[in-house]
Amino acid sequence: MSRYYVNLHNNGRIDPEAIIGYDRPLRTFFLQGFIPLDSELDEPEIWLGTFLEEFPTLESLVEEARTRGFEIAGLKQADMIAMLAEAGQKHEPSLGERLGWIK
Repeated sequence: MSRYYVNLHNNGRIDPEAIIGYDRPLRTFFLQGFIPLDSELDEPEIWLGTFLEEFPTLESLVEEARTRGFEIAGLKQADMIAMLAEAGQKHEPSLGERLGWIK
């Protein structure tokens, strides 16, 4: 799993420690941002890419974030290339898929 820090913007707010990456077992790009420090659950305000093959392309993730009012900034070209390279590799089915738990 790759993880890179980006700036996430929403309604004049900025989360300079939002995380974007590629989850190899789920075969999806993901985005997490605006994690409350005082929350008991520490669940992010936005957390995309939690299901199998939910966002198979980086573009689909960015588009979904935009539809929810979030803009991603500060993603370095080298990080983007590394994520795309990881996503472009052949991935074997996960244990859950092989056992029929995930379809």
